[in-house]
Amino acid sequence: MNTIKPYTEVIIDNRTRIRTFDETLPYDLYKWHYDEQPRVIQPLNDNDWKFQFDDELPIDLYKDGLIAIPKGLYHRLIKGTTPLTIKIIEY
Repeated sequence: MNTIKPYTEVIIDNRTRIRTFDETLPYDLYKWHYDEQPRVIQPLNDNDWKFQFDDELPIDLYKDGLIAIPKGLYHRLIKGTTPLTIKIIEY
């Protein structure tokens, strides 16, 4: 089982963290998954990554844009060519 995470993480508090995703890692590390808690993600830098919910088309991740991710809904990041830093807020 592969336990490599494609990001580094800084925990701000029990609900908030900052993750920086590495564009140099292999595509297969960016897998479909779901989360146990609902959350909002906010990209903190200009990037060319995409976000995709299951059965939907990918969308661009814009700096300071917000995406609400319901608990248990499959989704994934689609790797870009630059680093990606996002703020994650669980609620």
